[in-house]
Amino acid sequence: MDIAFVIEKFILVTIIFAISLLIAMYSTYAERKVAAFLQDRLGPDRAGPFGMFQPLADGLKMFMKEEIIPTNANKWLFMVGPGLAMLTACIGTAVIPWGSDVQIGDRIVPLQVTDINVGILYIFGVVSLGVYGVMIGGWASNNKYSLLSAIRAASQNISYEIAMGLSIIALLLVTNTMSLKEIVEQQHGWQWNIIYQPLGFLIFIICAFAETNRAPFDLPECETELIGGYHTEYSSMKLGFYLFAEYINMFVSAAVMATLYFGGYNYPGMDWVLLNAGPLFGPLIGTVVFFVKIFAFIFFFMWVRWTIPRFRYDQLMHLGWKVLIPLAIANVIITGVVIAIIEKF
Repeated sequence: MDIAFVIEKFILVTIIFAISLLIAMYSTYAERKVAAFLQDRLGPDRAGPFGMFQPLADGLKMFMKEEIIPTNANKWLFMVGPGLAMLTACIGTAVIPWGSDVQIGDRIVPLQVTDINVGILYIFGVVSLGVYGVMIGGWASNNKYSLLSAIRAASQNISYEIAMGLSIIALLLVTNTMSLKEIVEQQHGWQWNIIYQPLGFLIFIICAFAETNRAPFDLPECETELIGGYHTEYSSMKLGFYLFAEYINMFVSAAVMATLYFGGYNYPGMDWVLLNAGPLFGPLIGTVVFFVKIFAFIFFFMWVRWTIPRFRYDQLMHLGWKVLIPLAIANVIITGVVIAIIEKF
């Protein structure tokens, strides 16, 4: 095995993991600042200039808090739950192409941990596993509110995964590949998939809100009905892991949407920039553009949270089963018919 290859992958995994944690940490700060802006308030402004050190203060508080495990809880599963939620949130970044290949000396280094030919299936598998962390934590707490929240989360995820999967089927009909790298390469310049699949993207982003338990689909954390949701009994960094996992899931969802529908690291004039910026800095500019798209989606997640009221549970299920799934099926049929007509003529 090429030792340089192993070192490259180790460094890339470390950088992606660190960036994911950093973005999750400062997403809590951004969430409060966006909420303050929309509500005509200041938001955090005490810890450091403009409150920039607030996430560090919150993290230190989490570490310093007393860790409490309820007497009747299943101790081992109670500890496994937040760890599993955090693990499944982080491993989703492995197949996302963060930029085009970088040339360092004589080596070509891909800015992607692994390019598997079933990358979309991998993402769906990770998303499906994520609900187990919530279910285990809710059940192991031995709290009826936590258990009810976990059941809500599981039924919500199962319901919206169907519509999300159907929206991806229509995209696969257009791209003919499940490799995320190939999907990005097909969107060179302005050839973004949002142009060909606007309805599929609309369905996907609605389902992404539900999969990440973000408002207005945050029924598993409904404070007025379930106290705090599936993590009611959690404290210290176990609670922190659940909160971090939610923000990392939001980051990964934003990255996947930017990859599938908005060209990933592609942008107009990219060929000219690559030619003039060189084999190292040219691809890194594409990576910066990719992160700008991700941050735009994260802002949209936060904007929706502080703008749209929470659904009732029956409205949530009605939207998933009676609106989104029929729309997703119709989108698959329309896409297939259009592609067949184009190929015939």
